Amino acid sequence: MPKNIDFKLMLSMLIVGIVWGTTFLGISIAVETIPPWYSTAIRNLLAAVIVLLILLFKKTFSWIGWKSLQQQLTLSVLMLVFANGFTTIAEQSLPSGLTSIISAINPVVIFLLSIGFQLQKPTYKGFLGVLLGFSGVLFIFKDGLGDILNPNYKTGVLFLSIAILSWGLGTIYSKKINNQPNNLTLNLFYQFSLAAALQIILSLVFHDKSNIENWSAASIGSVVYLAIFGSVVTLFCYQYALQKVTPIQVSILTYVNTIIAVFLGWFFKNEVVTKDFLIAVVLIIIGVFVINYKGKK
Repeated sequence: MPKNIDFKLMLSMLIVGIVWGTTFLGISIAVETIPPWYSTAIRNLLAAVIVLLILLFKKTFSWIGWKSLQQQLTLSVLMLVFANGFTTIAEQSLPSGLTSIISAINPVVIFLLSIGFQLQKPTYKGFLGVLLGFSGVLFIFKDGLGDILNPNYKTGVLFLSIAILSWGLGTIYSKKINNQPNNLTLNLFYQFSLAAALQIILSLVFHDKSNIENWSAASIGSVVYLAIFGSVVTLFCYQYALQKVTPIQVSILTYVNTIIAVFLGWFFKNEVVTKDFLIAVVLIIIGVFVINYKGKK
């Protein structure tokens, strides 16, 4: 039995795998009555306030310097403004289950980016996993490729594609930064604050006539849930895990997210789970397993 088991790492990855699977449904409920940029802006603003209170309580709040601020701004734009923001926009036209299935290609993107940025060497096994992952995504659309011509559907897929690429770039960038402060909580405060400021501006530009009176309690509650669990808790765990293991090993948790999201979409919102969906999930999971599996040496 291994003697040096990192239980904090195991717990972090378990939280990321389970909790982020619930956020697809949370986003779907939030955008039912709250415009997407307002939803993400409020989510990050609440997250920033929560983290600030933690920092003040622990007396660890401090200025991180201009260089580190630039790094946190880059992470904020890639992972919070673009990735989370565009995923939120995509869920206005895509079901939460389908969004999570398409997002399941994220580990493949991170695998390719890891090779491109020399964090991982290319292997035949890796390319086989990539092929299986793409096959799973394509299988979802095998009976409905013509639907992509639908303007609403096409727009959702476009925004989601940008979100997936941005998240992958943010993950790689986070891994390659070697000189950022060790205080993850402090870094997250700046990331959330910068993202909230940018998204408030985007909210005023794109949703200037939003009527707060029409925001439902369910949507507001979902934003609060997303801020606490989808942002503060899981993003801390995700960044912690990235310090301990490779980006592709962390990204495999996307498949736990996918299974949970599809189940919740079916259970709470009566979204259809077809045999094709299940086969697609199996193909994608096999693809990522092939990418990550290491035999005994």
